[in-house]
Amino acid sequence: MHPSLIDSFASTDALTEVFSDAAVVRAMLRFEQALAEAQRRLFIVPDVAVFAMQSAQIDPATFAWRSRQSASLAIPFVKALTRHADEIKAGAAAWVHYGATSQDLLDTTLVLLLASARTILAGDHLRLKKLLRTLSDQHASTIMLARTLLQPAPPTTFGYKVAGWYGSIHRSWRDLSRAFDEALVLQFGGASGTLAAYSARGPELARELAKELQLSVPAAPWHSHRDRMASLVAHSGIYAGCIAKIARDITLLMQPEIGEVSERGGGSSAMPHKRNPAGSVVALAAAHTVPGLVSSYLSAMPQENERAAGGWQAEWPMVARVVQATGSALASMADTITDLTVDPARMRANLEATQGAVFAEKAAMLLAPKMGREAAQKLVAEALKRGTLRDGLAHALPPDQLESLDSPEDYLGSAETFRRQLLEPDTND
Repeated sequence: MHPSLIDSFASTDALTEVFSDAAVVRAMLRFEQALAEAQRRLFIVPDVAVFAMQSAQIDPATFAWRSRQSASLAIPFVKALTRHADEIKAGAAAWVHYGATSQDLLDTTLVLLLASARTILAGDHLRLKKLLRTLSDQHASTIMLARTLLQPAPPTTFGYKVAGWYGSIHRSWRDLSRAFDEALVLQFGGASGTLAAYSARGPELARELAKELQLSVPAAPWHSHRDRMASLVAHSGIYAGCIAKIARDITLLMQPEIGEVSERGGGSSAMPHKRNPAGSVVALAAAHTVPGLVSSYLSAMPQENERAAGGWQAEWPMVARVVQATGSALASMADTITDLTVDPARMRANLEATQGAVFAEKAAMLLAPKMGREAAQKLVAEALKRGTLRDGLAHALPPDQLESLDSPEDYLGSAETFRRQLLEPDTND
């Protein structure tokens, strides 16, 4: 299933399918079927209730529009399910959705959808991590300009730069994965969060239902306590931001006047000479939508008493869009890194084009012990006005220091140590 045209950057085919109408209805049916089965095993409902649930097929078109009238998708769904059960066998309808409430159905449905989405995200995350690690190792010794405030700075290596990307997505995914662990829990509380309809058997039934759905059981129902879901949404925003950082760097390095990397890219409808950073653009476009959605979710967290009027009902599209946009950015970046071309010769040429200016810090530190820091920096600044830094300081430095002054290999500091540590984050965080 493809995203709609207007949302073509905001999701992937796989994530569009996860949150499609058909998938939502399947997840809702899965909850009701699991509930009936768990209740049957505990002798709360008769066998016919399970049979009625197992044979149900609900067309979303038959009830979706009615959800506006009741402010709940669950109510027309349960009515449709009840009609189906009544057609299967007289008396079966009495056991449909027995003892549960709308929020149990809808929150657990969302959790089931998120579990499917997590699998897709995890696969693309692993793909991106492997690609970045390989790219970093390949370019461990590829020297390039560092750039601070978009201006040339002392040299670094492209391998170290890529390792920085790797480290950030590793750390942010680790936190997002933990947020998924916390959020993928059963919602089952009944009308007021007490499971009063089951007398003292509520916790036992909750454990049985969770087992059926392969979910964890929280300490208590979480109807108006949205901290777990908020953490998932917020960490999705952080992860998407880390992906966007990679995309931003690539778009800058791909500018023709820099030309140090290039992605497969796309063409222009008006300018045949252009090779646009299409993959990075898609990743950035998707990631740009996430912070606003995170903010909207957080603003809806103060939910009234035991069930919200409006805040909870607004959550589904926000959560779905955050996860889809994050997944879109992730998939696009993995595809981009797969075909990324690196130009070490251009990196070296850009460094040399500074005529040694990026080694001004090194020169000043060599001169400072003899003349003091302020005088050394002034001398270096004057030297840069007379051509290359080496020529300008020919009279001030001894031959051995002058010879290696503008050698980038001699001014990488701990870049390789840091690169390796970033690639082994579990032992160095």
